[in-house]
Amino acid sequence: MFKRMSSIFSAVAVVVSLFPLHAGVSYAAGPTTPTGLAVTCTTNLCNVNVTAVAGATGYNVYRSSSSGGVFSKVNTTLNPSSSYTDVGLTASTTFYYKVSAVNTGGESALSSAASGTTQLNLGPNVYIVDPSMSTASIQSTADTIFASQETNQFGNQRYALLFKPGTYNNLNIKVGFYTHVAGLGQNPGDVNINGGVNANAKWMNANATLNFWRSIENFTVTPSIGSAQIPSGAMQWAVSQAAPMRRVHVKGSMYLFDFDPSWNAGWGSGGYMADSQVDSFILPASQQQWFNRNNQYSEWKNGVWNMVFVGDATPPAGTFPTKPYTVVDQTPVMREKPYLYIDNTGQYNVFVPDLQTNTKGVSWASAPTPGQAISLNQFYIADPATSNAASINAALSQGKNLLFTPGIYHLNDTIRVTNPNTVVLGLGFATLVPDNGQVALSIADVDGVKVAGLLFEAGSVNSPSLMEVGPTGSSQDHSANPTSLYDLFFGIGGFAPGSADVALKINSNHVIGDDFWIWRADHGAGAGWTTNASKNGLIVNGNNVTMYGLFNEHHEQYQTLWNGNGGRVYFYQSEIPYDVPSQSAWMSKNGTVNGYASYKVADSVTSHEAWGLGVYSFFRDAAAKLESGIEVPNVPGVKIHHMTSVWLSGMAGSEITHVINNLGGNVYANSPTAAMVQTVAEFQGTGLGDTLAPTAPSNLAATAASSSQINLSWGASTDNVGVTSYDIYRNGAKVGSSVTTSYADSGLTPATSYSYTVKANDAAGNSSAASNTANATTPSAGGTQTPLDRSGWTATSNPTSGDVPANLLDGSMSTRWSTGTAMAPGQYFIVDMKSTKNFNQIVMDSTGSNNDYARGYEVYVSNDGTNWGSAVASGTGSTAKITVTFAAQSARYLKVVQTGTVSNWWSVRELNVYN
Repeated sequence: MFKRMSSIFSAVAVVVSLFPLHAGVSYAAGPTTPTGLAVTCTTNLCNVNVTAVAGATGYNVYRSSSSGGVFSKVNTTLNPSSSYTDVGLTASTTFYYKVSAVNTGGESALSSAASGTTQLNLGPNVYIVDPSMSTASIQSTADTIFASQETNQFGNQRYALLFKPGTYNNLNIKVGFYTHVAGLGQNPGDVNINGGVNANAKWMNANATLNFWRSIENFTVTPSIGSAQIPSGAMQWAVSQAAPMRRVHVKGSMYLFDFDPSWNAGWGSGGYMADSQVDSFILPASQQQWFNRNNQYSEWKNGVWNMVFVGDATPPAGTFPTKPYTVVDQTPVMREKPYLYIDNTGQYNVFVPDLQTNTKGVSWASAPTPGQAISLNQFYIADPATSNAASINAALSQGKNLLFTPGIYHLNDTIRVTNPNTVVLGLGFATLVPDNGQVALSIADVDGVKVAGLLFEAGSVNSPSLMEVGPTGSSQDHSANPTSLYDLFFGIGGFAPGSADVALKINSNHVIGDDFWIWRADHGAGAGWTTNASKNGLIVNGNNVTMYGLFNEHHEQYQTLWNGNGGRVYFYQSEIPYDVPSQSAWMSKNGTVNGYASYKVADSVTSHEAWGLGVYSFFRDAAAKLESGIEVPNVPGVKIHHMTSVWLSGMAGSEITHVINNLGGNVYANSPTAAMVQTVAEFQGTGLGDTLAPTAPSNLAATAASSSQINLSWGASTDNVGVTSYDIYRNGAKVGSSVTTSYADSGLTPATSYSYTVKANDAAGNSSAASNTANATTPSAGGTQTPLDRSGWTATSNPTSGDVPANLLDGSMSTRWSTGTAMAPGQYFIVDMKSTKNFNQIVMDSTGSNNDYARGYEVYVSNDGTNWGSAVASGTGSTAKITVTFAAQSARYLKVVQTGTVSNWWSVRELNVYN
């Protein structure tokens, strides 16, 4: 028996040796091993192809996550063809494949491995192309995008066209509105486009003054496809503001304008180019102004009004104003813009260049740009269809960086960047819109934040600002690792009706800004003096802030207001507002000076320097005058180099009277040339600044409004520069301040006499003598004031939070209503008393949240909840319990508007109304 079993086992062993019982080894009559395996992938699938094997009836496909790992079969049934699509894969991941052939005789050995990497999922409007795609397919995609975007000035579409490393031949990429074209290599030479990447202005008959919102970066182009007017060997980039060109190598020449059919050169109105190389010449022709930084080219051909070159390797020569050139030899401090790229393993990263000082020429000339790579796995990838402020803030709070894919993001809350070194990067002109009148994006007073490639659009509810860098009062030293901002663009109106007091406010120190266009719309939806209101484009409160390429236009007061010391600006371009309705509506310094200077350095500043400033006027709607386009303190630490005023057009009698500080001639017509263009080459302050104090306030009057409040009013002070505020003194001690000529002093003791004086202040810190003394006595407590029955009353508010408006009326001091965000002008609550009531006093009690009282307030009444008329009372809060007394009213609705600004929330625990 044993011998027989042994012989059986031997026979089985022989059979097994001839026919192995595992996949991947050929049977005697099986097919040959497949060859020619190729893998191509899109976002969530890979196409696997082999050369067909003679005699094979089907194929099995095996996959592994690594080249040396276990390969597992992915097809559940035999695949009948030599092609297979593997679906449901993770984006941005490398997969390895082997294939076997099968017939009735068995299965072949597995082929050699081949790999493919799934593409990054960046949303439907990001097109990632690679050299394996056909030229026709890539061209078709580019043409389709351009057809959609060529004239789409205020459209909602946003696109990014991203090229993987490699060479692309016979492409002619035309770049339209809201289109971002970029290479995905680490260096510009990793992506080579032979043919052309161009922006023309054919849609406006060669006028490129509206060619906004488009960008190109990080590739090499060899211009080989010309046109009737632009020769082969030349690239065309006929653009104006918000159209940056970065890290581009042009192996030829470049034209910065377009020709109309009659060969007339159409205008361009400003552009930005950085860290780029053009092997031959650059021809601006009719381009009015331009900013260049850290570029290299063989020749810069000409200039019109204001062209600034900082850190260029071979800038043009010429003396201002004979030549409109401002040349700064080195870039004093810069961290180049972060960008998306693919490393040698096929993984996506964001490259963050290092901070550098005193640079000249391109950062990648002899070696890769120094810096560090951050894996895209460390980013939250925002999608406009699925992401909101809450999900974005949750990711930021967990330490994630942030990548915005193309689209429009409507926000119901502020996006808050609170961690140092956070990178926020937008693709395809990703657009942030604050829907509730909040700040769209804020940055804490921390080191090293980078924000790049975003468009901010004002919402229909007025925002105090669209972006804030550091909270009010920021004081940290960030010189070793500054926050840096790149290609940030702001639109107030134009896209849709919208308003914001300020577009961008910078409170932190040592911030670097690189290419801003801050635009209050002069055309498009909602463009009008009262419908897209904006006081200032940029306010800088931080010290040692440096700006490169600042375009700031059409705001209703100072375009730029610089309050911090040590500021530096390299290139400034600004049109003052077109739509000033009348001279009387546009007066600065308490109505004593015509217009608001475009570039205003505060009187308190002792050090500031700027290079290449152009201020232009087109007073379309009124014969208005601007006294000086630029206003700065007359102190030795303030230096301004190369200034230009230009009268573009306007009503007869309009003008910019002076270039800077009442110096320089006026511009008022298109001819002669001196009537259109005036320049001042240099300004350096010589005086001690503003030492003149305001006059004393006059006619101070004090009136007891209740047992706990006295209302003050006085006549306005005057000043050689302008009064900024008033300080109020009670019994000799300062108790508050006001920016108006009235003040409500609340929280007083009943049946008590008080004595008051007021002093005026100016921006330089000068204070006036005291006003006359005014006395008043509060009446005894109690009196005849009776709180109204609040049964059935309801309340609403804007903004709202988890502390709901109903808490105002619930009779409990343990609950409260709050804004849930910092106090800003325009916040309000409304109480519906359900029927007409007679009343003359309200009390807002914030006790328990003692610092959350309204810093300023206005009280309105209405009978229909829609028409409110003028305020029946206004004042400034100073204690947790604010009593407001006013003339007797008869109304159903009561509205309280908060008018102050402070980081505290506004909260009220109980509101009572008295008769």
